[in-house]
Amino acid sequence: MAASSPALPCPVSGQASLPVRLLTLKALLRPQALARLQPALDFRFCPDPACDVVYFSPQQTFRVPDLKVPVAHKDPSGGVPLCYCFGFTRAEVEAAREAGRGAELVETIRGHIRAGRCGCEVNNPQGRCCLGMVSGLLA
Repeated sequence: MAASSPALPCPVSGQASLPVRLLTLKALLRPQALARLQPALDFRFCPDPACDVVYFSPQQTFRVPDLKVPVAHKDPSGGVPLCYCFGFTRAEVEAAREAGRGAELVETIRGHIRAGRCGCEVNNPQGRCCLGMVSGLLA
């Protein structure tokens, strides 16, 4: 993906999108979807919870059923991971917030990041660190 790719809205929802690396798609698409992937294209991630598009380019789209993992932005259930690398689910993050342990949870994730253990680009469908989403739920 070109770092300077222009911002493109999702073709279905019209919402602003985020660039995502090809490596993320290769890691998370189901085999049938991966077989259709056009690797020369630049892809974007649609964060709109009401839209089933996950990845798109002007020429190709992948939807929720095309992924191996549930997408936290698209699935509000408690069992969905928010931190895909270390397995913290939405329910666990909410429980940490309710128990006043949100800062501890964030520090646990940061400790793993500092230790070089995270693999956000191949585990998280948005292809980036979960801390923004986790911190947002803790706020």
